[in-house]
Amino acid sequence: MGSPLIEIVPNFSNGVDEKVLQYIAEPALAVKGVSLLDRHSDADHNRTVFTIAGSPQPVWEVAIAMVGRAAERIDLRVHRGVHPRLGACDVLPFVPVSGVTLDECRALAHSAGQEVWRRFGVPVYFYEAAALSPQRVNLEDVRRGGFESPLGDPDVGEGTHPSAGATAIGARKFLIAYNINLDTDDVSAAREIARTIRTSSGGLPNVKALGLFLESRRLAQVSMNLTDYEVTSIDRVFKTVAAEAALREIEIASSELIGLLPRSAVPRMDVRWENFDENKILENRLDAAIQSE
Repeated sequence: MGSPLIEIVPNFSNGVDEKVLQYIAEPALAVKGVSLLDRHSDADHNRTVFTIAGSPQPVWEVAIAMVGRAAERIDLRVHRGVHPRLGACDVLPFVPVSGVTLDECRALAHSAGQEVWRRFGVPVYFYEAAALSPQRVNLEDVRRGGFESPLGDPDVGEGTHPSAGATAIGARKFLIAYNINLDTDDVSAAREIARTIRTSSGGLPNVKALGLFLESRRLAQVSMNLTDYEVTSIDRVFKTVAAEAALREIEIASSELIGLLPRSAVPRMDVRWENFDENKILENRLDAAIQSE
């Protein structure tokens, strides 16, 4: 894959049904010029995150096809999971990697939104750099209320799809999805820590955080998005969460990366990874994809 190069990181509201997830992934495996770099599924979140990269037009086509397949196979009326969700394909960000600007990704997001509504009848909200109003820049504002009670009219289409809800489509810079699992089942502690560290509460800059309970593991989790790792690194987040946990006499059980991260974002300290290796570094996966062509 040469430049220009973009990435999409679609999040789907299913983390348990392998047949459904394979069906959704098929377009990313079949289209020339596109590589499926990573997949992360979580049963407690009941959510799967794909990381896909390639040339802009083929990736755009794959993104739309995957949204349609999710709408076919995922029914949010029976969906249960601890992660907030608005749609079967919950979020679909377009991310510039090389030879592409954020403005170009915004245009791809807008055209994808129109096509998703035209083809599948799934309404679309635009967020981050693709937002059409200041009130919809932040994903958490767009998704507040979730599938059951979406806030405001969509930017494209109308109402909500009866089973697939709506999709938030955005353009943004690289984001790191990072979770810290606490050695406790006290979800109130995780929620307190999340409130303390997130930007919207006056905490660390460029950090979004929720406190969640993982039923299958009987652990509380601080689930985070680091929207600018050059401002707030994984090291800083880990130290801060560990200190807040210690104040409550709680240990850190482990930390977890969702998707990939740039080499420059790899933490220098021991953050008690449970799922990190060299294949989780974006540049390594891109190099492997190029060599396999």
